[in-house]
Amino acid sequence: MAHTNEAERNRALGILLVSASAVVFGLTGALTKSISADALTVTCWRGLVGFLLIGAYVCWRPARIGQRPNLRLGWRGWLLAVEGAAASIAFIAAFKFTYVANVAVIYATAPFVTALLAWALVRELFRLPTAAAAILSLVGVATMVHSGLGSGNLFGDGLALVMTIGSALYIIMVRAFRDTPVVWAGAISSLLLFIFGWFVTDPLAITGQDAILLAVFGTSFALASVLWTEGSRLIPAPESALLGAAEIPAAVLFAWLFLAEVPPAASLLGGGVVLTAVLSHGLNDWLTTRHKTEISTAQAAK
Repeated sequence: MAHTNEAERNRALGILLVSASAVVFGLTGALTKSISADALTVTCWRGLVGFLLIGAYVCWRPARIGQRPNLRLGWRGWLLAVEGAAASIAFIAAFKFTYVANVAVIYATAPFVTALLAWALVRELFRLPTAAAAILSLVGVATMVHSGLGSGNLFGDGLALVMTIGSALYIIMVRAFRDTPVVWAGAISSLLLFIFGWFVTDPLAITGQDAILLAVFGTSFALASVLWTEGSRLIPAPESALLGAAEIPAAVLFAWLFLAEVPPAASLLGGGVVLTAVLSHGLNDWLTTRHKTEISTAQAAK
C-alpha cells in the first residue's frame, strides 16, 4: 500500500511539473515578440542565461546524492548540441515573422514529424493511429499556412517548419544516443548560441527593457527545461506528450494577453484541427499504456 501511495504521489508530481513546463514554454512567443532586438541577439542572451542555469542544475542534481555530474559529451553529445542550437535559431526567428499561434501549432506536429522521420531513417514502425493523426494535423497546418500565402507570414511559417524538423531529428538522436548526457548537451547548445550570436551580431546594443526581458526569457527557458526533465522522469512518455499539448493554448493566450495578438480565423481553425490530432493521439497512447499497466499489475497480483 505504501508503495502504491508513493507511486501515485510521484505521478501527481510528474503531471504537475510537465504541465507547468508546457505553460512556461508557452511564454516563448510573447517574450520573443516583446523584445525589440533581432532574433540572433535574442538567442545569444537566452543562450547565456540558459547555459548558466541549466549548467548549475546539471551539477547540482547528482551532487545532492553524492555523485559527480557526467560532463563528457563525446561526438554524439556535440552533434546534439549543434543541431539543437540550429533548431533554436529557427525557432526564435520564426516568432519575429509570423503569429505566435502559427509557430505553436506547427511545432505541435513534432511528434508526427518525428514518427515519419524515424520510419524513413531507421525503419521504426509507423503505427496506424499515428499515421491518421499525422494526416489530420497536416490538414490543419495546410489550412493555416494557406492563409499566409501572399503575406509576410509565410516566411515565418517556413522557419517554424524547419525548427520542427530539427526538433524531430533531435528527438530521434536522443533515442539513439541513450548514453549521452542530454541535459548537459542542451546546456552546451545554449552556450553555442551565445558564442555564435556574440560574433555575428552586436549583443550589447540593447535597451534596458530588452535586457530585463532577455533575462526573464533565459530564466523561463531554463525553468521549463528543468521542469520537463524532472516531470518526465515520473510519468509515462505518452502522458508527458499529452500534457505537453497544453503549450499551444498557453502560447495563444499569452500572445493575446501581452501582445493583443489575435491570429486570423484560418490560423485558429488550423490550430484547432492540429490540437485535436495531438490530443486524440496522446490520449490514445496514454489509455493504451494505462491498460497494459493494469493488466500487468493484475497478473502480478495473482
